[in-house]
Amino acid sequence: MTDPRDDRPRTDGAAPTGSSPVATTSDVFRRALRGVLVLMGAVTVLGGVGGYLVAGTPGLWSALIASAVTLVFTGSTVVAMLRTARSSVTVASAALVGTWIAKMALLLVVVALLRDAQFYDRPVFGVVVLVGVIGSIWVDFRAVTSVRVPYVEPGAGTARDAG
Repeated sequence: MTDPRDDRPRTDGAAPTGSSPVATTSDVFRRALRGVLVLMGAVTVLGGVGGYLVAGTPGLWSALIASAVTLVFTGSTVVAMLRTARSSVTVASAALVGTWIAKMALLLVVVALLRDAQFYDRPVFGVVVLVGVIGSIWVDFRAVTSVRVPYVEPGAGTARDAG
């Protein structure tokens, strides 16, 4: 009897038992985007309730603004990678750098607008951003490590075939 978790290659050509199906890079980015959206929904609700309980209405505003900023930061990267998943490395890199520059510009605008504002609570804002960013990193990590993406396209040939 074989172990169902065994993912050694089988000699009969069938897929290993208990293995996940092979995914494309786009599948990984879609999964990451779905996870980020669910996470940020939860962070918005829980941060809003927690912020309101800790600091009243300013805490609620802080959580809402922090959730929006975090969603733009984490979501835009995943969307850029999803849109360029089938492009060359140069195009994907340009999209990544371009979104990073746009996010930095947006962050400077948000910080400048909120610098002297009294309607929000800075500690709640910081905690919600921190939770959102760390949670997003975890979601992205889980999306990448839980699927199998082949290194080569099936049927594209091997080095042995070239000789």
